Amino acid sequence: MFIEKINSPKDIKGISINELIILSSEIRDIMINRISKCGGHLGPNFGIVEMTIALHYVFNSPIDKIIFDVSHQSYVHKILTGRKDGYICEEYFSEISGFANPDESEHDFFKLGHTSTSISLASGLAKSRDLKGNRENIIAIIGDGALGGGEALEGLNFVSELKSNFIIVVNDNNMSIAENHGGIYENLKKLRESNGEYPCNLFKAMGLEYIYVDEGNNIEKLIEVFLKVKDISHPIVVHINTQKGKGYKLAEENKESWHNRRPFDIDTGDLKKSSKAVSYENINAEYLLAKIKNDPQVVVVVAGVPSCIGFTKEKREIAGRQFIDVGIAEEHAVALCSGIAKGGGKPIFATQSSFMQRTYDQLSQDLCLNNNPATILVNRASVYGDKDATHLGLYDIAMMSNIPNLVYLAPTCKEEYLAMLDWSINQNKYPVAIRIPYNGVICSKRQIDKDYSNLNKYKIEVTGEKIAIIALGNFFQIGEELLNKIYRELKINPTLINPRYITGIDEDLLENLKNNHDIVITLEDGIIDGGFGEKISSFYGTSDMKVKNYGIKKSFPDRYIVDELLRENGITDYKIVEDIKKMILN
Repeated sequence: MFIEKINSPKDIKGISINELIILSSEIRDIMINRISKCGGHLGPNFGIVEMTIALHYVFNSPIDKIIFDVSHQSYVHKILTGRKDGYICEEYFSEISGFANPDESEHDFFKLGHTSTSISLASGLAKSRDLKGNRENIIAIIGDGALGGGEALEGLNFVSELKSNFIIVVNDNNMSIAENHGGIYENLKKLRESNGEYPCNLFKAMGLEYIYVDEGNNIEKLIEVFLKVKDISHPIVVHINTQKGKGYKLAEENKESWHNRRPFDIDTGDLKKSSKAVSYENINAEYLLAKIKNDPQVVVVVAGVPSCIGFTKEKREIAGRQFIDVGIAEEHAVALCSGIAKGGGKPIFATQSSFMQRTYDQLSQDLCLNNNPATILVNRASVYGDKDATHLGLYDIAMMSNIPNLVYLAPTCKEEYLAMLDWSINQNKYPVAIRIPYNGVICSKRQIDKDYSNLNKYKIEVTGEKIAIIALGNFFQIGEELLNKIYRELKINPTLINPRYITGIDEDLLENLKNNHDIVITLEDGIIDGGFGEKISSFYGTSDMKVKNYGIKKSFPDRYIVDELLRENGITDYKIVEDIKKMILN
């Protein structure tokens, strides 16, 4: 096997084209070995094998700097830069992240995981190079799906003014996670169909030189083009037409479902742990399609991730014009929803918590300052969600809970989530965000309120004394376990409170707790700093009430194990009870 001899990019330089073709096949074999066992991004990486080999064949990494966008297509790059054991040997799988990471290799320059950033990041490296008087090549790789993001367009607009070496490789496979949407993609289509000759050219309009490569999975042609642009003295776009999922038939034929795959059987493609359990993706899709059917003013909006609310291609077709995918443009999605709400529509925007970070300005200015009644669904907002440092869902509470006018709700179960969602869509007074539960689909027989217009009123689920547990959202069940543990250990019947509202405090309820409680415990599924619990602590600041906040310390935990992270942050019933004992003694 050629792959056994490849320990750095230097090892592929000078070998024959036929040997590089064999190497590309071997790389696909070891990538599918890892992905089939522990999951990962299959489609993007299979489509970029030849391009990555050609880049490392021509350029001199890490002196020449290759910057990936999102970096979920960086597996081939990792294999060629000394990390192939992380794809061959199971004992090394955990040592390699799914994204670019300079802690792993000098060939990676940024920790990456969000889209549309490569051009901006790479242009900064280019500017730094120019200031130093150096001459290395700077290469930014960006997929067609990422081109629709605002930062990518800002970057394109800027780089023509660099007047120095800057190579943008556009990996165009005519796909984002799902299909592409927007006028840019009509232009890319025209360029593909005309072999790059179509006179209306997005990149030339930005003042950039342009080359088109139709056979984007042809190593020989890619090497020829990269040799041509190497050491160029000005910015240029190399537009390459690739096939997403190339080399694995199932991924070639079903590009959306094979973009990112959980562990699967290589021969059949079947998931190894295919669960038929009810999920919030299915719950959301069923509920929202029913809303769409019965109300022509309801509009569901996503930003390139329709799967986060279960909108498969079939469901998108059923929804028709009442479903909008804006592409990877979360900022536009929030502002769009504000406009729809202002016009009398009922917009629902859904995306991952990690991607919601990109929308802060639009949430604050475009939506909440104007107090327009849109519904924002925040998915994977939890310690139980994505565990890579690039995709953490732990920061939404601190980020969003302090925006004026926003009502941010934290349901504790399926029934409460659907009640909150129904109320939010039907009301017309507030912008509302709702955390989609992410600790499993938990059903409850507790009495669930239907109206949440009386803002910031917490709900006492169990009445007790001495100790009050305020357990927010996904951590409500931890609160229930803690309540039982306190009774067994201390013979105290605590009060258990479901706060429901992240964005405000129930001053009357908190004041009344002073009458027969000495200790308040807050539990929140997010970063403590600036979060929910600190609002409770602040309220009791001048009183004798002892308050202890439990959540995650401000950090970027990476590829963590949930139970270990909870233990590190003292979130176990044993540790909390020990803390309570100390507070009682003091």
